[in-house]
Amino acid sequence: MMGVDMDPLFLAWSYFRRRKFQLCSDLCAQLLEKNPHDQAVWSLKTHTLTEMVYVDEVDIDQESLADILDDNAVAQLARPGTSLKLPGSSQSGGPSPAFRPVTQGGRPVTGFVRLSSQSGRPGTMEQAIMTPRTANTARPVTSASGRYVRLGTASMLTNSDGPFINLSRLNISKYAQKPNMAKGLFEYIFHHENDVKNALELAALATEHAQFKDWWWKVQLGKCYYRLGMYREAEKQYKSALKQQDMVDIFLYLTKVYVRLDQPLTALTIFKQGLERFPGEVTLLTGIARIHEAMDNIASAADYYKEVLKQDNTHVEAIACIGNNYFYSDQPEIALRYYRRLLQMGVYNCQLFNNLGLCCFYAQQYDLTLTSFERALSLSTNEAEVADVWYNIGHVAVGIGDLTLAYQCFKLAVANNNDHAEAFNNLAVLEMRKGHVEQARALLQTAAGLAPHLYEPHFNFASISEKVGDLQSSYIAAQKAHTSFPDHVDTQQLINQLKQHFAMQ
Repeated sequence: MMGVDMDPLFLAWSYFRRRKFQLCSDLCAQLLEKNPHDQAVWSLKTHTLTEMVYVDEVDIDQESLADILDDNAVAQLARPGTSLKLPGSSQSGGPSPAFRPVTQGGRPVTGFVRLSSQSGRPGTMEQAIMTPRTANTARPVTSASGRYVRLGTASMLTNSDGPFINLSRLNISKYAQKPNMAKGLFEYIFHHENDVKNALELAALATEHAQFKDWWWKVQLGKCYYRLGMYREAEKQYKSALKQQDMVDIFLYLTKVYVRLDQPLTALTIFKQGLERFPGEVTLLTGIARIHEAMDNIASAADYYKEVLKQDNTHVEAIACIGNNYFYSDQPEIALRYYRRLLQMGVYNCQLFNNLGLCCFYAQQYDLTLTSFERALSLSTNEAEVADVWYNIGHVAVGIGDLTLAYQCFKLAVANNNDHAEAFNNLAVLEMRKGHVEQARALLQTAAGLAPHLYEPHFNFASISEKVGDLQSSYIAAQKAHTSFPDHVDTQQLINQLKQHFAMQ
């Protein structure tokens, strides 16, 4: 008995459903060679190519150098507690930089690296150029479409003969009148080809053809406007779509617009409106927690992360952020429970074992400390991670009084990552203890240049300069330390001493 072959189109659809996109694309290409006008195969291939490079727009919010010059903000001098661009703007009093390290934007570090939180919000062009903008490269993103351009050029490799659809010859108005094909074509143009202009034209014509009654097209118009930096037009489209259809994604897209416009309170209002219609929705609760965290309102952020865990007790971001908050609140034993929970859930990476090692050390479980750090070193994937682990081992060495080991660890941290400002600062402190004043000053100047947002290098440099009689340099550095951390008592006392000295002369 002869076997019956599966219908090729059905087989291609089966590949697509099983996310074997390359096999599906190859099979669709073979079918289109036999019949180039088969609309079903053509539509399936557009969906396949889109899925191969698809990135969820909800979580992507990568700022660029051009955003430094953005004039969409409502107020340049915002009131305290109403802006994401003013560090320490929370009226409830955020955590002290003496206990919790801060990002370049002046925000306390979170417990979870998000796609848009690698380096905070730089305040000047100089800071933006100096700041590594991605996890894998030190180059700043030079335009708002930097990531998308890379995706678009990489996607050309899926078809050796060139692009699957020649957009310059495409009759967009004809396809806009075919709803079933237009949606797949739009996603292909928007995600695969990264041609926002043509995608916007198709979405506008399709919306008009649907008599402005199709909420899906309005959301796509909003995405195009957002990508083009036309935030107010995007806001209008999302609001219009919400009137027709309540969707969680629309609330998330709308809050992205308000965050980019630096209106966090409006974004919180939209999130809460979404929770009224979708009670207990995890993504909305997480969004509220992130905004509170960005505004230094750590207590409220922790409350919302706990609410997230009530709805989804395997939410990695919530567990990590709560554990991080407990650690910096001087409760390492409780933080250890949260990080162990992540380990039980199958999270197995360098960062987790790094955090476990620190928690074990400060919780006085010394037998597990070095074991965790050894595991973190073995799991590290790049030199920056190795540097962070050695830096933390150096802190453990300082804690047990072995300054020779600490010096070697900080040296290893700098060797693996020569932009590690904290390691330079701690090396300077150890050099000062040995009496090497000039070496210590040089290291502190390096640390201050690498991380101008940290107060420690500025204060240490001011203190050393004051001792050696360089009062002018001491005063300048102390002022910088005061700007980074206005509540630091030692800095205030040093500035007062220097002022009295200058007044006597």
